[in-house]
Amino acid sequence: MDQRTRRVGAIAGAAVAALVGLAGCSDDTEPSEAQKQSASASPVDDKSEPADAASSPASGVDRSSAEKAVAGWVAALIKGETEQACLLMAEPADGSKPAQVGTEKTCGEGAPERKRMEATLGQFRESFTPDPPADDPKVEVTQPLGTGDKVRVPAAKINVDGKALDKIVLSHSTGVTQDQLDIKVESSRIEDSWYVTNLDFNVG
Repeated sequence: MDQRTRRVGAIAGAAVAALVGLAGCSDDTEPSEAQKQSASASPVDDKSEPADAASSPASGVDRSSAEKAVAGWVAALIKGETEQACLLMAEPADGSKPAQVGTEKTCGEGAPERKRMEATLGQFRESFTPDPPADDPKVEVTQPLGTGDKVRVPAAKINVDGKALDKIVLSHSTGVTQDQLDIKVESSRIEDSWYVTNLDFNVG
């Protein structure tokens, strides 16, 4: 990886580690090498219907739609609220094991993996924070509400205090152009609630 992509590539690696590592909150097993390397999202039903923009709630965790889960997750990362971010994350079922979702027990301050998750998710804070930063950023997902059980939200449709997330990431990167950056946050429905389940982060 050359110097111009090193900064963005580091963000991508942290994202994958954080998402696939959620299972570690409930046990001490390490994610498989295949899991660590998987950053692409599953196929999505592209059908959608018009709706008002979904925004992050003032407080609490809102899992009522994919868009609200994504908005809440991004807001929690920017504000450094690890527990809130964790509560909005999940690892979907893969056939050999059931889905694992963030809970107060697995995401709380005393959880075994809390410190590791704080360090990993903390790497997003600067990259996702617009300049000038706000104490309570408003995050909105502006694409129409998706249908089906998986929704991918492009960073261009995630606004933080009115600024598109992809442009915010670019502002904190060196030598990367708009056409080289492709970021999508995946959200999946698990037992009638929505969670962030992957980050599709491509450079080049």
